[in-house]
Amino acid sequence: MKKLAQGLLVAGVAIALLSGCGNNNENANGAASPSPAAANEQTDAQSTASIVNQADAFVKALSADGTWIVATLNDLTVDTDVVVAGEFHDKGAAENAIYRKLALYTQDEDHNITASFNLTVPKITVQSENFKVQGGTIKGDVYVEANGFSLDKTATIDGNLYFASEDVKATAVLDGEVTGETAVQ
Repeated sequence: MKKLAQGLLVAGVAIALLSGCGNNNENANGAASPSPAAANEQTDAQSTASIVNQADAFVKALSADGTWIVATLNDLTVDTDVVVAGEFHDKGAAENAIYRKLALYTQDEDHNITASFNLTVPKITVQSENFKVQGGTIKGDVYVEANGFSLDKTATIDGNLYFASEDVKATAVLDGEVTGETAVQ
């Protein structure tokens, strides 16, 4: 009975997290796949959200072949450097603004954060424009090479934050906390 309750809790959290992102189901690799209703349509891999709980799926989801939004449902440790690459659009729709998001949290149906998670990684290099980190904590250094980086007020970088140039730094919005150095390198 306890395992059933835990399973229902995880399912409910996943549904709440994706309520604003469309109707997606998680596949065996930890990445979201289109809903059965969309199975007959040809789906661009960049238009769906990914819920990842494994290091290899996380790295792939943030690659140029990944998705516009990547979310975790628990703490995650990645032993290799991660590169956030590719051009993506808000909610995966080409007509929307260029945008990418890392969601280290779960939320309720009113979009209130209900739990935040830690991502432990040696280094994240951001090459995707308008990349936003929301909720949770990145434990590691972040190197930003693209314009429009955003650290939401609900997010923390427990490490250093480096920008490729003053111009890139000038486009950043840093409402969250950085425990280490913030500099141009």
